[in-house]
Amino acid sequence: MNILRIICLLAGIVCTILFLLPLITFRILNIGNATGLFIGLLLMICGLFLKQILEFVRFLRKSIWGKSLLFVVGGGMIFCLLSAVIISFFMIQSVHQTPTGDVPLLVLGCRVKGTRPSLMLTERLETARKYLNTHETTVCILSGGKGGDEAISEAECMYRYLTEHGIEKDRLLLEDQSTSTRENLQFSLAIMKERNLGNTIAIVTNEFHEYRAFQIAEKLELHPYAVAAPTHWWLFPTYLVREWYGVIYEVFKNIF
Repeated sequence: MNILRIICLLAGIVCTILFLLPLITFRILNIGNATGLFIGLLLMICGLFLKQILEFVRFLRKSIWGKSLLFVVGGGMIFCLLSAVIISFFMIQSVHQTPTGDVPLLVLGCRVKGTRPSLMLTERLETARKYLNTHETTVCILSGGKGGDEAISEAECMYRYLTEHGIEKDRLLLEDQSTSTRENLQFSLAIMKERNLGNTIAIVTNEFHEYRAFQIAEKLELHPYAVAAPTHWWLFPTYLVREWYGVIYEVFKNIF
């Protein structure tokens, strides 16, 4: 029991630190690190009060209502764990669906700080720049509108960054009205139809985001490939967990 307590405590401390880093460094607080912090707290509570928790479980097992409660809680935990594993599997699978030929590139927007790209948007832009430098005839759509706290649109910010880093202006097409991933793809598809670019697209976004982008693209009858941008290790867990919720929302949205 002592070993289990130590494991729970250590796991809880590591989990808490990992999901606190985005909040401390960049004041990022979303459903991803909120969930991670909640799990870290639960693990630490289990480590500190394991004996009392086990005694309470034994007490609950003495009645039909207690057994029912344990069944519901246990089933919910198993469902959440399996959902996370399955979604993560599909995320990994989508990242490896890379383009084999010269297809149009689509960079999905992300937050702009003033007129400069955020860290995550910079990750996407660097990935796009490297791809465009090795595929010299590829056309690139930059998709992202202007948020209330942004001085310029995300598309304009991406355009300035890529042209400043040597990408020719005539290879870049701007879509500056979208406010969500769905609109990114929907409005970019309109540009593709207008320019006769076909219905195959290589999507540049962070690796955790590719699967949901694929889901939406396929509903719009696009044939997507992935050009995944790496995410800094201390941001990845927070946005991975947040993306689980996004994928689940997308699934239920289709059902209902």
